Amino acid sequence: MNPIFLDLKTSIFETMSLRARELGAVNLGQGFPESDGFEDVRRAAANALIHQSNQYPPMRGLMELRHAVAAFYGRTQNLTLDTTGNVLITSGATEAICAALLSLITPGDEVVVFEPMYDAYIPLIERAGGVPRVVQLKPPHWRFDDDDLKAAFSDRTKLVMITTPNNPTTHALTHDELESLGRFCARYNAVVISDEVWENVVFEQPHLSVLHIDSLKDRALKIGSAGKLFALTGWKVGFVCGASHLIDQVARAHQFITFTTPPNLQHGVAYGLGLPSARFDEAREDLRIARDYMVTRLCDAGFEILPADGSYFLNIDLTPLNLKMDGLAFAHHALETGGVATIPLQAFCPTGRELPILRLCFAKSLATLDKGIDGLIRAAATAKS
Repeated sequence: MNPIFLDLKTSIFETMSLRARELGAVNLGQGFPESDGFEDVRRAAANALIHQSNQYPPMRGLMELRHAVAAFYGRTQNLTLDTTGNVLITSGATEAICAALLSLITPGDEVVVFEPMYDAYIPLIERAGGVPRVVQLKPPHWRFDDDDLKAAFSDRTKLVMITTPNNPTTHALTHDELESLGRFCARYNAVVISDEVWENVVFEQPHLSVLHIDSLKDRALKIGSAGKLFALTGWKVGFVCGASHLIDQVARAHQFITFTTPPNLQHGVAYGLGLPSARFDEAREDLRIARDYMVTRLCDAGFEILPADGSYFLNIDLTPLNLKMDGLAFAHHALETGGVATIPLQAFCPTGRELPILRLCFAKSLATLDKGIDGLIRAAATAKS
């Protein structure tokens, strides 16, 4: 008799990226930069690999890195964090999310989530025994209000999972949205897990963290990512920041997942967090230029672009094109006939609703963007015929 396993599907990212490699297609689907990140940060990690200890570092992270995280957020976001109690280092932001969910959920607890959402959230919530309560957000602005929260919260609400700026919608939560969330969390005694890995890629306004909200700062966890800060997505070094009683709880799960994170990478990230703010500003400006270039070319080609507040992504609405297929089918069509990989937003909707919207990654060279956009134009033309 075969054992019964939880139905965990292969992610859309793996599916599209694998097929893109097979076809030699341009990959505008998975969110990784074409460049290889901050070279001096890589050199610092390489130096640490040879000259620093490669044995187990402390479970909560090297003190050098925890101090650097606290100092970085104090300098860039005016947050006051105690190095000892308010910062935990994890093996990537997804591990941080996993540890937070496993440590804070009791089977049967409800978790409010907002759709479209990063595809790891629902499987991790359900694996921890949680019950997702999904708020369906609507394009083009993807905002929620008090009525949405009234319908989602209940006496069984334990956690709320948010992303700001959001992947895939790119929406950066407003002060009013976070204040509203704070009122509901206080009323129902709920905790917020805030995925803020795109915090340094917000283009039109400063990043607003969940820890900036008075009603939330003692009942929220902020999750950051060195991979996104330094364009080193393969490093998988994450930060969890928040009240010490929450950090203590997450650490109890983290110790049984990865326990710790490669020490040389921690040294490299600690070095990088001390770099002048101009370095981060320059990296963000390069991304803004790429975003604006992609927007201009797509608009000139007749595509409708949704607002792009932050992250490596922008979204195109396929509705005006009057295609003879839905978003998922068009994404496969674009890959097979146009030689360009994208991600359909319906893949970020666990409720199964269809959204005729594609997510594109613009963290590429202008030449690569041109190839991808040309492929989309060809695919759209053939999808109409």
